[in-house]
Amino acid sequence: MDHTGLDMTGLDKTGANFAPLTPIDFIERAAHVFPDRLSIVHGAVRASWSETYARCRRLASALARHGIGPGDVVAVMSPNTPAMVEAHFGVPMAGAILNTLNTRLDAPTLAFMLRHGGARVLLTDTEYAPTIGAALALLEDRPLVIDIEDAAMPDGTRLGALTYEAFLAGGDPAFVWQPPADEWDAIALNYTSGTTGDPKGVVVHHRGAYLNAVSNIVCWSMPQHPVYLWTLPLFHCNGWGFPWTIAAMAGVNVCLRRVDAEGMLGAIRAHGVTHMCGAPIVYAMLANAPEALRAGIAHKVHGQIAAAAPPASLIEAMDRLGFDITHVYGLTETYGPAGVCAKHVEWDALSLPERAERNSRQGVRMPMQQAMAVLDPETMAPVPWDGETMGEIMFRGNMTMRGYLKNPGATARAFAGGWFHSGDLAVTHPDGYVKIKDRSKDIIISGGENISSLEVEDVLYRHPAVQVAAVVARPDETWGEPPCAFIELRPGAVVTEAEIIGFCREHLARFKVPKRVIFREIPKTSTGKLQKFILRDAAREL
Repeated sequence: MDHTGLDMTGLDKTGANFAPLTPIDFIERAAHVFPDRLSIVHGAVRASWSETYARCRRLASALARHGIGPGDVVAVMSPNTPAMVEAHFGVPMAGAILNTLNTRLDAPTLAFMLRHGGARVLLTDTEYAPTIGAALALLEDRPLVIDIEDAAMPDGTRLGALTYEAFLAGGDPAFVWQPPADEWDAIALNYTSGTTGDPKGVVVHHRGAYLNAVSNIVCWSMPQHPVYLWTLPLFHCNGWGFPWTIAAMAGVNVCLRRVDAEGMLGAIRAHGVTHMCGAPIVYAMLANAPEALRAGIAHKVHGQIAAAAPPASLIEAMDRLGFDITHVYGLTETYGPAGVCAKHVEWDALSLPERAERNSRQGVRMPMQQAMAVLDPETMAPVPWDGETMGEIMFRGNMTMRGYLKNPGATARAFAGGWFHSGDLAVTHPDGYVKIKDRSKDIIISGGENISSLEVEDVLYRHPAVQVAAVVARPDETWGEPPCAFIELRPGAVVTEAEIIGFCREHLARFKVPKRVIFREIPKTSTGKLQKFILRDAAREL
């Protein structure tokens, strides 16, 4: 009997049965269904979802009136403010690509990103005028500069001809925006540190951003109307997609310019914060805060933690504070967390050390990511689930970048064999949960920020007393794994640890500066390659 399958004639995609996935749909629904519910809290500022939606449409309209459209890049340099939340909707509503800049970077690095990404517009908070001014001075073609003025930062300096509020005033609150022509179109450009000199531009698409936002909800069992505290930088992987997630759930964005214990605990208490994300140092601030600051918080707060695995002592301290901590894992190339240490109720019966061991693993794939596996990078075969055999963590699916901007070679290497290669070496435990053991890319994660060891070494080599330099991670309960520098001096040279650290501060963003400097002979192979694994062991003993 012949089998020809069903006749699908006439069953085509139409406007009635197909729409490109885009996370900017979420704000339209929030404004329609919950127009009067609170959307943003920032100091004395309060906004509803209908008001925030109108402001985002004004931004999109104003950009369009200035000739910004599909494929154009709009950069933003801002802490966690309402303008930064609005940019995640207003920029893609205009069809443009959002490029959020790391506020901790130096002027030359920012200039590279603006030049490489070709930003046509730059929205910049006045606090960063000195750094941004120096970056703009390095550019041949300057973007249109729009100053974001914030009442919480009254002494900032303006660089542009327009303020953000004046720019929005020229836009239409009823601007009719269109979804992307193709859900594969770029929604954002995010730069990530690499092991070689220049950062790489990670291009992510509307489909992935939509699924990332939904994955956050499903993975975390988020209820309607969460109250989300912005402790995670919005510039970091688009805040792990949470601007779009909070819109999908018509929640509240509680913005913070500064992340400190007093500000966080005050916001949690005052606004009934239910959810937050951050690196271990953020939770350490809360755990180590004076008892008086922690008083009066009686409700449960859900926290996601990433970067270095949280130590047992931190999990225990957060438990006592009423926080339910979930460990997540990912990279800029995977929209932020694409893996989660999904909890089992059976773990509740374990002792704290056993529970901490389970919760410190990088875990399994997020719900909307197709696959996360530990593979042999040579054969691309899965490693045995024995908790001992090392391989490389790899991802595959919709929550994976399109590729690196203007870098086809790096893109091809990253996607070799049909998987995204994370560069993180790991094992798979018998229950299928992944645990990182080392990093093949010499990337250091300190305070939630990626640091290239080669970038730090390049600065060290500029010092006239340095003959050989090697930088590795040194475990630290507060910062995760800050950089530690090992240095061989030139014959006859004399220099102190403080002088080296001071030199680095002149040439690097502060979070990249080594916290320790050790003067010693650096072990090398017969071919002269530095044996960093020996130095990592030495750093752990300091």
